Amino acid sequence: MIGYGPLGGTCVNVGCVPSKYLIEAASAFRNARDPLFPGISSMGTLNFKLLVDSLRDLVNGERKAKYEDVLSKYENVEYYSGYASFINDKTVAVTNGDNEKEISAYNFLIATGSRPSVPPIKGIENSGFLTSNDIWSLEDLPSKITVLGAGAVGLELGQAFLRLGSEVTVVEALPHILYGSEPEVSETMLDTLKAEGIKFYTGASVERVEKAALYIKSEGQVKKVDHDTLLVATGRTPNLEKLALENAGVEYSTKGIKVNEKLVTSNPRIYAAGDVVDQRLKLETVAAKEGAIAAENMYEHAEKSIDLKAVPFVVFTDPQVASVGLKESECQGCTSKIIPVSSVAKARIIRKESGIVKMVADKDESIRGVHVVSPYASEIIIEGVYAVKLGLTVEDIIETAHVFPTISESIKLAAQSFRRDISMMSCCVE
Repeated sequence: MIGYGPLGGTCVNVGCVPSKYLIEAASAFRNARDPLFPGISSMGTLNFKLLVDSLRDLVNGERKAKYEDVLSKYENVEYYSGYASFINDKTVAVTNGDNEKEISAYNFLIATGSRPSVPPIKGIENSGFLTSNDIWSLEDLPSKITVLGAGAVGLELGQAFLRLGSEVTVVEALPHILYGSEPEVSETMLDTLKAEGIKFYTGASVERVEKAALYIKSEGQVKKVDHDTLLVATGRTPNLEKLALENAGVEYSTKGIKVNEKLVTSNPRIYAAGDVVDQRLKLETVAAKEGAIAAENMYEHAEKSIDLKAVPFVVFTDPQVASVGLKESECQGCTSKIIPVSSVAKARIIRKESGIVKMVADKDESIRGVHVVSPYASEIIIEGVYAVKLGLTVEDIIETAHVFPTISESIKLAAQSFRRDISMMSCCVE
């Protein structure tokens, strides 16, 4: 194994673990200041420094327990700290400072991941911007934060900082937030986040960036957006530069390494997995599954592949967004039904009624896609995953007893909406 920087890569160090901790903390603080239920008094103060220190402690603990300690238990694994670059398709040079070592092998697996991409905007180099890699170094809560990009990272961190007390503005070059999602999902989240207090500029281009402001062109006018912190969340780019892939005959582009369905590169002895691959989904779960598949194909000639249509995608905002399978526009001859989360009893009980569930089915009523905006969407989307992966039908969902009251009942209600007007149903009607 060859790697540079802290073990664990993006997820544990600067991705899933710290961001979800911050999101949960921000939600707890918001609920303390503005309780959801009548009769509960508001309370709570924020010590931001103590919060981020606890976040770093969590990250360090997870990295040690799940990466450093685990790796040390495998006596047959050698770990080299440094950057690898191919000398030829049988040998790599591992460089760490002035130290260099050559390692030869029959097979290689490239899993170097990705990093935040920074757009070429005038003045951005000297603006003191932060990305999702280094925002965890903040010691003080930003007063005004501008987020470039309205994808998953931008919206998750934007809402978290809003709930902690920052004034948040999100600037998105594309016409919709969560671009690529179902339009109803995008619209629902935009309305919800606006209502909570985030200011949005969509379809806006950034003219230039200064230390404490950026100038955007929106609706035909140039506007100044002031801030003390600028978070750039405009996507990710694969880590390719140091690999010298040309020396190994591995084809790639700026989007990543080209692989076939078995994760084999243009060199049949070299495999690639995860964010470094040219593929639609850039997710930790995809990287983990692809790494395992590549290893099985490499050592056991398993001929396995991954079905990306059955991989769920989640945005950990509140409400959460979760999707699996095809969008309606991608499914020829499909129909869809949409129900409001407010029709789900559990949502009314917990006083979180914002959201929708959209189910896409083909002419045989096989479920081809499930798209959710709701509380706990990340937990309930697995039912949609099984439906898409196993080819379940609308009737299969209807005929399966669900637990009442739960948010997961929304999946059944969406299926039932193919048959009847759910507003005319009492609770638990079959």
